[in-house]
Amino acid sequence: MATEQQVLAALRQVMDPDLHRDIVTLGFVQDLRVRDGDVAFTIMLTTPACPVKDRLKEQAEEVVKALPGVRRVEVEMKAEVRTAPPPPGLDLLPGVRNVVPVGSGKGGVGKSTVSANLAVALAQTGARVGLLDADIYGPSIPTILGITASPQPGPRGIRPVDAFGVKVISTGFFVRPDQAVIWRGPMLAKMLEQFLSGVEWGELDYLLVDLPPGTGDVQLTLCQRIPLTGAAIVSTPQDVALKVAEKALIMFRQLRCPILGLIENMSYYVCPECGHRDDIFDTGGAGRAAERWQAPLLGTIPLATGIRQASDSGRPIVIDEPDSPSAAAFIEIARNLAAQISIRNLKEAEEPEVRITF
Repeated sequence: MATEQQVLAALRQVMDPDLHRDIVTLGFVQDLRVRDGDVAFTIMLTTPACPVKDRLKEQAEEVVKALPGVRRVEVEMKAEVRTAPPPPGLDLLPGVRNVVPVGSGKGGVGKSTVSANLAVALAQTGARVGLLDADIYGPSIPTILGITASPQPGPRGIRPVDAFGVKVISTGFFVRPDQAVIWRGPMLAKMLEQFLSGVEWGELDYLLVDLPPGTGDVQLTLCQRIPLTGAAIVSTPQDVALKVAEKALIMFRQLRCPILGLIENMSYYVCPECGHRDDIFDTGGAGRAAERWQAPLLGTIPLATGIRQASDSGRPIVIDEPDSPSAAAFIEIARNLAAQISIRNLKEAEEPEVRITF
């Protein structure tokens, strides 16, 4: 009969392709039980959105079944999202494990649509997700998610609104549609700080922050006030958009915020009638920029009528058309983003970076 030591030795053959370690060394294997040829254990992943979850389970079953005397293998897959320890004085959101700003250099690249769909896609995996609409001048998250309810006061602050399993807060909840926000920088910073410290976020695995375009007060305040796991940059593929998007990338790096990856939106258009593909805004530009800046390319999203229609109707495409190619693109990017967060947290735990505080 196989022993626990033999089972663990066999499981060391199973490598996580993103973290580049075996699952035993990573501490993924838990609750191992070996009795009369029956083997059972849990693989505790670092995210429920793990893109290689099924592959790891299959490989673990295969290597253990190959041991002499093993008759049955039972593998339970679980996930616990990890976080890096915050720098001193920056633990403003103690229940939030990872804060991920989604930025762009310029407007009109679909950043809010990307943020909303990524948040919902992560929530669909079972992760606890929040979405902070920090685009204070032009909040569009309530429209994209079809939110008509208003936040309610709670015992420790404002309670965010739930939409498709995502906790959401936005300036759009507090400003009438016929009003415009006409504020100077200090007022923007004060509103953002209220959204961070005055909202009952509770326990979250991921808090995505939909940033306004550019590199101004909101971005600087966010980087100053809380520890950020890393940023995702959204751009369309043409050079004029990428050159501006790179300004956002440079800003985050100057403020010691890691870059989790680039996302290319409106990457190509496929005619629904004839199937012809047209690269309206060029294609592959974000991939070339990612290579130049040595950052991951998280994925590409097509220019599709369904994405626009879903957003206008208040049902993001991952909900409205979950089997469509557009939804598949968002789901893949969400999984890749979660993987990069896990990689970042493992690296930070082993080699803590010195972060700038102000």
